[in-house]
Amino acid sequence: MNINQFKDISQKQMGAAIESLEKAINECPDKHWGDLSHHTEFWYIAYHTIFFLDFYFAESKDNFTPPAPFSLSELDPSGLLPDRVYTKDELLSYLEHGRSQFKKVVDELTDEKADEPFKFGSIDLSFAELILYKIRHVQHHAAQLNLILRQKIDSAPRWVKTAE
Repeated sequence: MNINQFKDISQKQMGAAIESLEKAINECPDKHWGDLSHHTEFWYIAYHTIFFLDFYFAESKDNFTPPAPFSLSELDPSGLLPDRVYTKDELLSYLEHGRSQFKKVVDELTDEKADEPFKFGSIDLSFAELILYKIRHVQHHAAQLNLILRQKIDSAPRWVKTAE
């Protein structure tokens, strides 16, 4: 597989994963947005997913700052939660930022960059594998949110096969 094929596949599959997450966020009824009955809040799972989409594809981990109103609480080793519940609109806007960030990174991907090692904490991958890792991360949490929706309202968004 050449780099252009990898870029095309990555864009389509991350696009589908992001669309799945977006649909889950949009379908969550307001009364379940901050519900703690699943040991973690719906909004927080969405936020965690979007934060790390942004973080891992930021130009610099050392100087990373998420857009307002978000904070670096997600990097706190004690598990500190954000100081308030973020709204759907805030998270959908942040998701769009993450989608744009991912597209830019993949559009600029070269063979050399794909082979570069990526190390952060316990993650030790090539940059190309990081792309696949993050697609899996977004899809994992989109599926988790869909399960919560299915359990709470007996409905969840349909499978997104690919993005164009």
